[in-house]
Amino acid sequence: MIDPLPELSTEQSDPRYSQIDRLPTSEIAQLMNQADATVPTAVGAVLPAITAAIDAISARMAAGGRLLYVGAGTSGRLAVLDASECPPTFGTDPSLVQGVIAGGLPALTRSVEGAEDDTSAGEEALAERGVGALDSVVGISASGRAPFVLGALAEAGRRGALTVALSCNHRTPLSAAAGHAIEVVVGPEVVTGSTRLKAGTAQKLVLNMISTISMIRLGRTYGNNMIEMSAMNAKLAGRAARMVSDITGVSAETARETLEAAGGQAKIAVVMIEHGVDADEARSLLESHGSRLGEVRHAR
Repeated sequence: MIDPLPELSTEQSDPRYSQIDRLPTSEIAQLMNQADATVPTAVGAVLPAITAAIDAISARMAAGGRLLYVGAGTSGRLAVLDASECPPTFGTDPSLVQGVIAGGLPALTRSVEGAEDDTSAGEEALAERGVGALDSVVGISASGRAPFVLGALAEAGRRGALTVALSCNHRTPLSAAAGHAIEVVVGPEVVTGSTRLKAGTAQKLVLNMISTISMIRLGRTYGNNMIEMSAMNAKLAGRAARMVSDITGVSAETARETLEAAGGQAKIAVVMIEHGVDADEARSLLESHGSRLGEVRHAR
């Protein structure tokens, strides 16, 4: 049996919760809510480290690199979740931001025995993806000790990639293996050792920042609008039409008609309206300005 590493804060038992199985539902819910409320403060305490990592990631992505998240268990599922939301939100190619989970796709819905402890599998996962010097690899592990993630970061480092560690304990092996260390220490969980709780919430908050701010830096938003999204269903079509109407000042009907001509791409529709051009010309204008809508609008 592997020692549960009781010295880790994420593995300790908090006496405040030792009798939760005897409490009414309302009191348990209140305790969990109070515990969750401490997570943003823990994230706020390490904003300088988060900022430095994002700036480094954004610079490599601007040069053509990819962003890969690597994790096991809950951390791996959060990695895949955040990566999978980038294409619909920011119009990215699915290969630009990738989530790698120990155990592969089956591990998204069930535990894959031993996958977290396979160091060589982590190395192979990065080698298979051809990670290189322009790429950024974020290793995610609440304990900061998952062998799969450590193996992945080691391989990424050997290949010259930028390496970032995201953990929930102090001075972890994962931090020591990375160029940028983010340690969001949230303390013991309401259910001892269940790091899908506060630790998982902290990881998701940081991943939200990494992906969102990186995309903002890459010009994949306009103001606070998801300007790169494609209107692929009724809800998104309505959102895109409102966005185009708000930016350009045209009627909702004109915005909808132009969006249709633009293939559902809001950025293209805005340029079509403001420059009086067709969709192909709008695309060319955007390409000539690095696909940044603000620069095209200012060039009028």
